[in-house]
Amino acid sequence: MEKHTYKNPVFFISVTIVAFLVIFGAFLPVKFGNVATKLLKLTTYNFGWFFLLSVFIFVLFLIGISITKYGKVRLGPADSRPEYPFFTWIGMLFSAGFGAGLVFWGVAEPMSHFFATPFANVDGQTEEAARIAMGYAFFHWGVSQWSVFAIVGLVIAFLQFKKGKKGLISNSIKPVIGKNKGIAITIDSLAVIATVMGVATSLGLGILQMNGGLKTVFGVPDSLWIQIAIAGVMLLTYLLSSSTGLNKGIKWLSNLNLGLCLLLLLFVFFTGPTVFILNTFVLGLGDYFTNFIQYSLRLSPYTGDTWVRDWTIFYWAWAIAWSPFVGAFVARVSKGRTIREFVFGVLIVPPVIACLWIAAFGGTALFSDLNNGTQIAEAVNNDLAVALFQTFGSLPLTNIMSILAIFLIFTFLVTSADSATYILGSMTSKGSLNPGIGVKIIWGTLITAIAVVLLVAKGLEALQTASLVSALPFTIILLLMLVSFLKMLKKEKIPTKND
Repeated sequence: MEKHTYKNPVFFISVTIVAFLVIFGAFLPVKFGNVATKLLKLTTYNFGWFFLLSVFIFVLFLIGISITKYGKVRLGPADSRPEYPFFTWIGMLFSAGFGAGLVFWGVAEPMSHFFATPFANVDGQTEEAARIAMGYAFFHWGVSQWSVFAIVGLVIAFLQFKKGKKGLISNSIKPVIGKNKGIAITIDSLAVIATVMGVATSLGLGILQMNGGLKTVFGVPDSLWIQIAIAGVMLLTYLLSSSTGLNKGIKWLSNLNLGLCLLLLLFVFFTGPTVFILNTFVLGLGDYFTNFIQYSLRLSPYTGDTWVRDWTIFYWAWAIAWSPFVGAFVARVSKGRTIREFVFGVLIVPPVIACLWIAAFGGTALFSDLNNGTQIAEAVNNDLAVALFQTFGSLPLTNIMSILAIFLIFTFLVTSADSATYILGSMTSKGSLNPGIGVKIIWGTLITAIAVVLLVAKGLEALQTASLVSALPFTIILLLMLVSFLKMLKKEKIPTKND
């Protein structure tokens, strides 16, 4: 471990707090789950409007900045060019930003909305419910979620590669808050804790899904010991990958992930109801664009309905809690791109891939339930973790595809955890672009430990809630980042055609 890591207060504060959470969760698992749930309900009930409004502002800001003259500004010296080829870059964005989340929710979400719809006046498991389910799934995995990652990534990339400063969250709001060391340490520690909790959440979700897949394919029991064993194998794999650095392990895994994703996507597209998938995709896009503003700002103060809070606000809070990690990683791999290229690559391409994935997998499951009398929606309602594997049951080569899907979830989780250990190492080594192996091992072990604790504590519910406590203060920080970024951009020389 590098010497300056030992002297870094951010490292000690965040390690101490995360270690305390692991111990608290291990010895008082039920209380841990209950506290997390209460805090989440308190946050989303009182500040749901704030999350919705903020994410809507992020989308407008990014689109606005990319079409102005500032879109030409390069994230690096004026003569710099992108560090990674487009396919590799998108693979890295996709692996870090969605990871196993999309594989988990790609069928689970549309089938959940199909079973019980987002609107009280629409009955579940009907043709109308299917259409609404697909449109809402597109909305949740579309531009809005990625706008959160893009804001953090854009500001940090600008600071790191254009201004030559450390890529720390605290540096990104210095033009607004000034040089207050206490505030800076608090903000950077909060970013680290949010990242650890967010990644641990996704690891836990993926471990549950892998156990569900192994149960479906091989009859492996749904047991905590199996989940701990999966976590152990995962830890060893991503520590091994992490030791090879950004240009080997993560780069290779990201290409593998995107390739595997496309392979599964094409298989489901051609062996599933192809025309139905295409129709679903086009109609879903139409519904997404038509309802974008309504869904972005939808609340239910008159009815007291909790659906928006349980889904949209939960998703936005999750994305915000993840944003320090995904944003910092997106920044690290985007050197040399213009702001316009960056916004297009981060805001458009991954959401399009996500919508294609949801149309193919969710569309196949919907078609099967509507036309073949299967009960995938009911199975998903009973156990979210088996959603993907239930869908493969209606297609040829069921076991082969299920095994490939389990492998994809595993590589996604390893890539996410690998990227996270790199970013956490950087955050707790004063923004170093090459953090030491020692600090990465500490973070890798802690992430796995807290994922296992959350699994022991309360399964999926505690996993989903525990990481979101930091989302509220972080939303304020992201809004300050916007103001700060505009202040920095106004001083920037805009490239001309001659440059």
